[in-house]
Amino acid sequence: MLTRARIRTVGIAALGVAVFSVLGLPLPFLLGPLAACLLAALAGMGLQDTGTLGVGMRAILGVAVGASITPELLGRVPDMALSVALVPLFVLVIGTTGYVFFRKYCGYDPATAYYCAMPGGFQDMVLFGQEAGANVRTLALIHATRVAIIVSVAPFLITGLWGVPLTNAPGAPVSEMAWDQLALMVFAGLVGWRIAKRVGMFGASILGPLILAGILSMTGLLTVRPPAEAIIAAQFFIGLGIGAQYVGVTWLELRRDVLAGAKFMVVLAALTLVFAEAVAKTGLAPSLEAFLAFAPGGQAEMVVLTLVAGADLAFVVTHHLARIVLVILGAPLIAHLMRKHDGHDK
Repeated sequence: MLTRARIRTVGIAALGVAVFSVLGLPLPFLLGPLAACLLAALAGMGLQDTGTLGVGMRAILGVAVGASITPELLGRVPDMALSVALVPLFVLVIGTTGYVFFRKYCGYDPATAYYCAMPGGFQDMVLFGQEAGANVRTLALIHATRVAIIVSVAPFLITGLWGVPLTNAPGAPVSEMAWDQLALMVFAGLVGWRIAKRVGMFGASILGPLILAGILSMTGLLTVRPPAEAIIAAQFFIGLGIGAQYVGVTWLELRRDVLAGAKFMVVLAALTLVFAEAVAKTGLAPSLEAFLAFAPGGQAEMVVLTLVAGADLAFVVTHHLARIVLVILGAPLIAHLMRKHDGHDK
């Protein structure tokens, strides 16, 4: 539904694109809307995300990843096995460190501290935390801050440490694509999303299209990624959505939760660099791909960064899928065991 708040939000996001473009800052279509909407939200302006349209934009990125799944990629899976095997250890270290930080240093209750520490998807962690009796508002702000900082800082690290200008075209222009390929991508995005949502798959808007596009790619029917215009649109709405999540934040929440999330990101950054350096030093992957693979951002955001950096999309996404699946399947189980243990202690 088109509301005044949504029109205002899109306008502010567009202004952010213009400012970032004029100043020559990286990723204007992603970071511009994020920064503009974040500042507007903190200033108390009435913003509203774009709902289904914004979520649906993630389907474009799912198709982009799925189109990268080829028989050649499957042949590389054994080469990724050792670095993927580090993902469970990475999650364990982050989870343990984060729980101690949020429980002891920030004073959060056990359920809130646990789900704040888990490096999973934003919506999933909030949902699981709500079921466990955690503070939902705190969870939302902590995970929104995690994603916002990663998306904001990573481009400057990529350009500064690796010298990558982030000017790679995310895809070919739509004018150069055959109509049958465009039709297949639309089909994969809409149908894949609908099927995944119906069966209750986590991250349905990105994983459903990813799986269906991957099948079409493996059979040789789909041979290209989505056009550049579609990827740019996805960047715009993803950045807008991250910034708009801070609507209604109070000064108390800003000082307590957002600041806590920012401090934890310093710890996360250090752990990410340690694991990425280990992967790079052992020759399992180039250092840029290792960094992108272990940076604990959202799936959609990391796909965008990988595309514009011209990095190995398949390698990066494989590691993020492993992290997300591990957290989604393991977090509720471990939380249940912790509650059971606390009950026995009492």
